Amino acid sequence: MHDTGPPLIETRALSAGYGGRPVVRDLAIEVRPGEVVALLGPNGAGKTTTLRALSGALAPIDGEVRWRGEPGRAPLHRRARQGLAYVGERAVFTGLDTADNLRVGRVAARQALELFPELEKRLTTGAGMLSGGEQQMLSLARALCRAPKLLLADELSLGLAPLVVDRLLRAVREAADRGLGALLVEQHVRKVLDIADRVYVLHRGRVTLTGTPEELRGHLDTIESSYLAQETTYATD
Repeated sequence: MHDTGPPLIETRALSAGYGGRPVVRDLAIEVRPGEVVALLGPNGAGKTTTLRALSGALAPIDGEVRWRGEPGRAPLHRRARQGLAYVGERAVFTGLDTADNLRVGRVAARQALELFPELEKRLTTGAGMLSGGEQQMLSLARALCRAPKLLLADELSLGLAPLVVDRLLRAVREAADRGLGALLVEQHVRKVLDIADRVYVLHRGRVTLTGTPEELRGHLDTIESSYLAQETTYATD
């Protein structure tokens, strides 16, 4: 981990949700340059809501988000211009081919292929015809090749084969080693612990555990059964 300064993004007593009803409450989360932070929790715990609030896509109900040291409620498009990248599940333009997806994202194909050589034979293939893993490689390449300060990624590995998951997570780790800050919502708990520097566990909308992977790994069976089992309290994650 390269801790080179103050947090890129942090929350202070953050509550966020929908229709004035909080899904997450009193959150204190931070991500610094050069570190990968994992945000874990069962379905419905508030992980996606947290990312949306951090990105500016969802306004806080209470508390604040500080982006690059400054409080404010800037929308996602403005934070994106300031170095924030948000990657959801296979966010590609299915009506365009792979090369055009990169052009729309203002990313040179050469850069993307250095990151994911697997895409070279798929440049003229419609993005909708790519496998799930290839679509996610394309999404992540578009984000990382623009050299963001911060990456927020929601379930990069959802439904993907283990080898593809390894490729995606390794690409994030390598980018963090060059100074990127990353916050990953992940379902592959044991895999993300291999590349993370710190971990937050969300349960019923609150952070219930924090620590390093080394601190949590020894109690992982208990954590999985107590905190990562299916959550039903909230209809929206």
